[in-house]
Amino acid sequence: MKIAVLSRNPHLYSTKRLVQAIREAGHQPMVIDHSTCDLIIEQNGPYILYKGEKLIGIDAIIPRIGASVTFYGTAVVRQFELMGVFSAVESQAIVRSRDKLRSLQILSREGLGMPKTAFTNFSKGGEKQLVEMIGGAPLIIKLLEGTQGLGVVLAETKKAGQSVIEAFHGLKARIIVQEFIKEARGADIRAFIVNNRVVGAMKRQGAEGEFRSNLHRGGKAEVIRLSKLEKSAALNAAKALGLSVAGVDMLQSDRGPLILEVNSSPGLEGIEKATGIDIAGKIVSFIEASVDKKTNKRKSDQ
Repeated sequence: MKIAVLSRNPHLYSTKRLVQAIREAGHQPMVIDHSTCDLIIEQNGPYILYKGEKLIGIDAIIPRIGASVTFYGTAVVRQFELMGVFSAVESQAIVRSRDKLRSLQILSREGLGMPKTAFTNFSKGGEKQLVEMIGGAPLIIKLLEGTQGLGVVLAETKKAGQSVIEAFHGLKARIIVQEFIKEARGADIRAFIVNNRVVGAMKRQGAEGEFRSNLHRGGKAEVIRLSKLEKSAALNAAKALGLSVAGVDMLQSDRGPLILEVNSSPGLEGIEKATGIDIAGKIVSFIEASVDKKTNKRKSDQ
């Protein structure tokens, strides 16, 4: 098979590991910068031009779409799907997960645990009410477009929270406000899902004095064994958003696991180094099984 990794940087750890896993499985890897693809849509059907040439013979893709190019990246994934190419992560699922507000609404509908969250329009004078809605201070304020811990603020007091919300609203920045889970102690859990199975999990601890546990912010990771509740929450969160490959971030709280975010392009470096598990290989195995199933179905329909 020819399997393409959609990535803007072939030197990233995740991209290199996926290429390695594809090659080790006996397939032909290819790295495509999705941001430079041209999408051609005509009566004879959709196709993609890359570096001036028509892309043909690709059996499957692994999208690694960065948050800054979500719109165009998902359009490229959708074009591949319309061409009959299997995608490890569906375009619509990427769109669904990238919208933090929409994904939380979906998780709430499914009855999954999460920190109490509030969202409002730029209503002047509503900052105090917003803080009260989620239980007062301390509280977390997040930019809807933020990634890797950027655009996340911890407000220690109600007044500080109101001031930060007012400042963001003054800049016309979309935010959500969440309760602060004190008992998590600056740590969270990431469960890595492939094809409705938890294939690895790690606990990330924030650096000294840091409430964010992101590895990009200096956090440290260690392997963890999930409880039944945590495993169930992670699987149900990925399923609710339609993600076959996902990183589900959760907090350990006194009322059980609380979903923070479901990532459609989770990094491989932290989870592979913490667990020693070949996550990239498991993604390739999932693709192999899915393409075989798709091929067999096509033959049976003929």
